[in-house]
Order: sequence, then structure tokens, then C-alpha cells
Amino acid sequence: MSGKAAAAPVPETLLKGKKTLAQRAEARKAKLVDLKKKRKATRKVIFKRAEQYVKEYRTQEKSLVQLRRAAKDNNTFFVEPEPKLALVVRIRGINQVSPKVKKILQLLRLRQINSAVFVKLSKPMLQMLHLVEPYITYGYPNLKTVKELVYKRGFAKVQSQRLPLTDNAIIEKALGSIGVLCVEDVIHELYTVGPNFKKVNQFMWPFKLSSPAGGFRKKLIGFNEGGDAGNREEKINELVRRMN
Repeated sequence: MSGKAAAAPVPETLLKGKKTLAQRAEARKAKLVDLKKKRKATRKVIFKRAEQYVKEYRTQEKSLVQLRRAAKDNNTFFVEPEPKLALVVRIRGINQVSPKVKKILQLLRLRQINSAVFVKLSKPMLQMLHLVEPYITYGYPNLKTVKELVYKRGFAKVQSQRLPLTDNAIIEKALGSIGVLCVEDVIHELYTVGPNFKKVNQFMWPFKLSSPAGGFRKKLIGFNEGGDAGNREEKINELVRRMN
């Protein structure tokens, strides 16, 4: 017999297992590298879009200011552009109301008091809002209001789950097919009532607002009569500040 014992052969299954683990590790490493490259490219696109949106908003605001000044200089009236977007806030419960009102509130996704949604203004939508006017208040939000709601109260509806918008990857996964990649894209699509407004709006969970600081005045009376219900036009922005 030789002085040294022969080394025990390594089982073939163990060798295969080690090889498989090494291959998986390499695959994970390559996938991670690709993911980092993709995220870096996406961040560049997002940054460029954000700059483009800022320029667009400023140009739009300057144009309106110039038109108002021109009308004033010429002693004429400037007709403000028709609002395309409204923010609807539910302010009352639905005890002892007709099934029609309940159905409209469900269609508007206003199932709770102090919940809010964006809607695209059209003749049928205005008729629906008129029917449920005693239970809601609505108006025309400005860019600041839209941004504050999305950033502070924005939640996504993903597979019937309510997820906070903590990562642009959530938006890209759900809406990337229509070119919406980040929060700024969502804000732009909502504020401008873009071609994909319906999909983006359905993606957003209804905003859950707090009771307004100082409370409501009179929920049962219309806004024009000193109450809270109905159309308050641009005054909706002040209300949202107190509820956000």
C-alpha cells in the first residue's frame, strides 16, 4: 500500500450543482449590470422630459399673461380658455339618497367622504356632476394643486392594490407601454388632459384628503349661496390647501 491515501472522487452531482450555482450568479450579475444601464438611460429621459414640461408650463402662462395685457391695452375683453380638468371632492354621505346618485358617485370613484378624483370636463360629465352636486364640491385645479396632490397623496392602483408612488419603476411597469415613465409624466398627462388621461387617471387611486383646516361652512348649501357644495371654480385650490 502507498504511504498516501488516494483522494476520494468528488460526486458528479456536486460538481453539477456548483456549476449551476456559478452560472446563476453570472446571470444575476449580468442582469444587474443591464438593469443599471437601463435605469441610467431612463433617468436621462426623465430629466429631459421634466425640463421640457417646465418650459411648456412657463410658455403657456406667459402666453395667457400677454393675451390679457393686450386685451386690457385695447379696451377689450379676454375670454379665458375653457377648463378641461376638474377636481371633484366628496363632502357628504349618501344616507337617504336615490340609487341614481349612489351609482354616479360610484362611477366617479368617490366612495368615501373627503375623497377626491380628477375628471375630464365634457357635457355628459357636467350633467353627472350637476346630479350629485349636493354631495360634492368641485373646481378647476392649477398646476400647483395637481403636483401637490400627486406627490403628497398619490397612490397607484396595481392589481387592485393601493401602492404608494415611492419609485418611478411602479409607473413605468404599469404605464410604460403608453410612454408614461415617471411622476412628472403622470402630472403632465393629468394637468393637460392628454391623450392617455383616462388610463393615467384610472391608474391613480382616489386621493384621500383630510378634513379641511377650520372645517366646512355649510355642506347643505351651494357655494354661491355661502355654503360648500357645487362648483367653486378656481377656489377649489384654496380648499385643497386646507385639506392636503
